[in-house]
Amino acid sequence: MNVLILLGHPRTDSLCGALADAYGEGAREAGCEVRELAVADCEFDPDVREVSPTEQRLEPDLQAAQDSIEWADHLVFVYPNWWGTMPARLKGFFDRVFTPGFAFFEYEDGEGAGHEGLLDDKTAELIVTMDMPPWVYRWIYRQPGNNAVKRATLGYAGIRTTRITNLGPVESSTPEKREQWLEQAAGLGRRLADGPDAPSTRVRRRATAWLKALRLQFYPMAWVAYTIGALAATGSSGVLSSPAYWLGFAFLFFLEAATVLSNEYVDYPTDRENGFAGPFTGGSQVLVDGDLEFDDLRRGFGVALALAVASAAGALAVAPGPAVAAAAVMAVLGLLALGYTIPPLELSYRTLGELDVAVTHSTGVLLVGYVLLGGAPTDPLPWLLSVPFLLSVLPSITLAGVPDRAADRAAGKETIAVRFGIDGAATVATATAVLACATALVWVAFDVAGGAYGSLVALSVPHALGLGWLLKNRLWDRTEPARIDGLMAASLSFLVWFGVVPLLNLA
Repeated sequence: MNVLILLGHPRTDSLCGALADAYGEGAREAGCEVRELAVADCEFDPDVREVSPTEQRLEPDLQAAQDSIEWADHLVFVYPNWWGTMPARLKGFFDRVFTPGFAFFEYEDGEGAGHEGLLDDKTAELIVTMDMPPWVYRWIYRQPGNNAVKRATLGYAGIRTTRITNLGPVESSTPEKREQWLEQAAGLGRRLADGPDAPSTRVRRRATAWLKALRLQFYPMAWVAYTIGALAATGSSGVLSSPAYWLGFAFLFFLEAATVLSNEYVDYPTDRENGFAGPFTGGSQVLVDGDLEFDDLRRGFGVALALAVASAAGALAVAPGPAVAAAAVMAVLGLLALGYTIPPLELSYRTLGELDVAVTHSTGVLLVGYVLLGGAPTDPLPWLLSVPFLLSVLPSITLAGVPDRAADRAAGKETIAVRFGIDGAATVATATAVLACATALVWVAFDVAGGAYGSLVALSVPHALGLGWLLKNRLWDRTEPARIDGLMAASLSFLVWFGVVPLLNLA
């Protein structure tokens, strides 16, 4: 590991200087390559005198500092807390060195202006001395200087701060106390032998990465459709006390987990090239960001698939309906769900991915709930119930291909947005939203599907019209992809009318 220690105290013969030296000794003992940089020794103008810092020539010492920052894997900032924050010279160093194009870049897309840190392959830690008890600085003053460096400076550049060590009060400290601090700094350096993160942080980051990879924000849609099917089969809310219901839900949960993990694995080439990934598009980015490895996803997929099979076996064992019919429905659902990206089907690469997601997350899971709880797959009720739901899924899954369009096309993925363009995807999304409303209203008018779609579903009409208006103004005539988080939220919330309304009416 390459470690750069930046001393931010304007005097190198200070306690901060000794702490920096002690940390460096410990880091070398841990086998790290160490460079030290004292801001006080750098010759530079700390003021940005041009309109933009990029227009001001970098002094040789600042150019060398940028080179060292690029070289480093881990940055260590050692400085005193003065007036609640860093010394002026260190602030000037940040102003001049962390420039656009080096530390970050800014952009504008369909959702407005944004920025991206360019130093996101690095970690950092802060060692801060102060003339007050650290607990006072943290809990009473709310550590403004630490927050400024961690979030507004390093975080803006994409650097993740792993640890902050506050030491104080300095003024009244004894020689023995200062020796303890020096040993503590050396110990922090030695800890780099196990990486920049503390053990508890590594566990937390690992758990966070898996939660991110599972993409739990998409699971409620399948649960709603599944529960609608189960309620339709029994005609009673007592379904929630059925073991078959919960084992069936476990099957769907683990199947969804296996599906998203396999998508993450197979879609790595397009996710890697995607510059517009968001909470609903572009995958979870855990492979791209290095949070998980391919072997992790393979193991996760195997565990999720095994749990799905075990849950399915348990559900079939206690299901009140015909086990053979339920097993067949579950098997077809599993094939279609995993076939979204996994060969040989690879439906998302054949312009069938959007339809596949719509079918599996509406008709497929609804039918599983219906058959597991005693219904027959030949009954028209579950099929009719699922038609408006299926149509309402298509707008969001179609629009999800818009930010991913360029990356998908480069990877050979034939989504609707790739094949028909961004305006074509907007047209499909608008048309299917209107068709979902029309179908639901017809169902209400003719009392189709057991009256599950009540008059409240009429509120979907202004939602669909509003969505169409937004798409017309933001996507039609657009040729370049962009983040569309707002449009995705509008299209995903459209599902509420076709999921929650029948759920409430059947409960």
